[in-house]
Amino acid sequence: MHNKTILIIDDSESDQFITAHMLKKQYDGLTIESAYDGSEALEMIKNNRVNPDIILLDINMPGMDGFAFLDEYQALNHTSSIIIMLTSSDQSADVEKAKLYKCVKKYCVKPLNKDDVLDIL
Repeated sequence: MHNKTILIIDDSESDQFITAHMLKKQYDGLTIESAYDGSEALEMIKNNRVNPDIILLDINMPGMDGFAFLDEYQALNHTSSIIIMLTSSDQSADVEKAKLYKCVKKYCVKPLNKDDVLDIL
């Protein structure tokens, strides 16, 4: 596996830490970047500060939430990243809405477990 860059978009610093730890525990050749909302992540992508292979995206965040990020991200035609919804929401409406986005490949409820991590990587 080549070195992958993963962008974690989540307003919770502790959730970012736990997710990064779980990922690095399984594979230490990762570059982990973080953004605290969709706007910050879009700026990072637009300004080429990060070119993620995988984006782990929370839904409920202040400012730009996960679904608003997905709308903007698809409008950029920059859909080369694999997006995985990583959220505390297990509501069926959120799961169904996430499925409407072609770039969303998986929906996981926090926290990640070992099987989720292995599937992601």
